[in-house]
Amino acid sequence: MRVELADLVFSQDSFTLRGSGTFDEGVHLVSGPVGSGKSTLALLLAGLLRPERGAVRRHGVLTTQLLLQFPEHHITSPTIAGEAASWGLVPEDALALAELSARADDDPFHLSRGELKRLTLACALLRDPDLLLLDEPFSSLDCTAKRRACRMLEKRDAGITVVFSHERAVLPRVDAIWEMEEGVLAARGSVPDAIPSWQHAPPYLRCALEQGARPMNIRLSDAREALCRIRG
Repeated sequence: MRVELADLVFSQDSFTLRGSGTFDEGVHLVSGPVGSGKSTLALLLAGLLRPERGAVRRHGVLTTQLLLQFPEHHITSPTIAGEAASWGLVPEDALALAELSARADDDPFHLSRGELKRLTLACALLRDPDLLLLDEPFSSLDCTAKRRACRMLEKRDAGITVVFSHERAVLPRVDAIWEMEEGVLAARGSVPDAIPSWQHAPPYLRCALEQGARPMNIRLSDAREALCRIRG
């Protein structure tokens, strides 16, 4: 299972996105500043935008799910339980994962944006698609919810997961790092080898690298473990 970008070019007004590379099975992080083209790339990978040149080729991918940055864009039902059911899920399962079991009959728009994000993220993960595209999945979440979302992502043991995010504090374990910079997609490679070349690495990783540590992944706990190893 893989998704290939073959000399991809997409233009809209004055913005142009370019990229090539292959997204294999595992968790991929596409990082970069706001406005660099991450959301546009997510739409291209989902097949919702057509490239001007080049192609997006899916191999062995039968199902795709894109989770948009703003959770209210996904809402179609008048109750939270009904919203979960509209995803083709058992509502009790989705609400338990989102920690919203007591709110089943409430209007989804009575939830905070963070609660709404937890609901849509839980639904997307329970759908378990071959290709899961998550645009800023940690936005609107507090630190506790971000860490829980990371654990949920890390439990996904099949398919291709692509996380598009400028988050620099709470991150999941990933298999590969990509960067978007002014519309250009750069493949940094597999983790941990990609970490030293990651331009938008969080401060805690930069600190560990400057002290000679070599974190095995990108979480804060990985940086701490690497520092403990060199300090003996």
